[in-house]
Amino acid sequence: MAATASVPRVTAILAGALDVMLVVLFAGIGRASHGEVVDAGGVWETAWPFLVGLAVGWLLVRGWRRPLAVRPTGVAAWVAAVAVGMLLRLATGGGAALAFVVVATATLGLFLLGWRAIAVLIRRARRARSTARNDGAVES
Repeated sequence: MAATASVPRVTAILAGALDVMLVVLFAGIGRASHGEVVDAGGVWETAWPFLVGLAVGWLLVRGWRRPLAVRPTGVAAWVAAVAVGMLLRLATGGGAALAFVVVATATLGLFLLGWRAIAVLIRRARRARSTARNDGAVES
């Protein structure tokens, strides 16, 4: 997304909500893949450190200004979610085995950057169609 004067508040809210849902999905998938109980309490226990990291990332780059941008918002959300999430897990007695760090980094990267990359592609395609329609209207 190009730098613009302002982004509709609803866009920022929806982008933030989608990020939160994807971090929660990551936690739920992780719990399920390890045979752990997938209930609200268990998912919260797994997700909260990464949600704190997600919030830190959004705050660092003021993600609400460019919520759909892969860079800086998506990258900051991803890197902070993983880094802060792992540090909080370690600080609170949770595990951070290398395999978990690798899987969390890859999965959260796919989730938090992936939807933004798709959004960029959709916006580019819409702009190209709009430009093509406008060019055709001018020439006609």
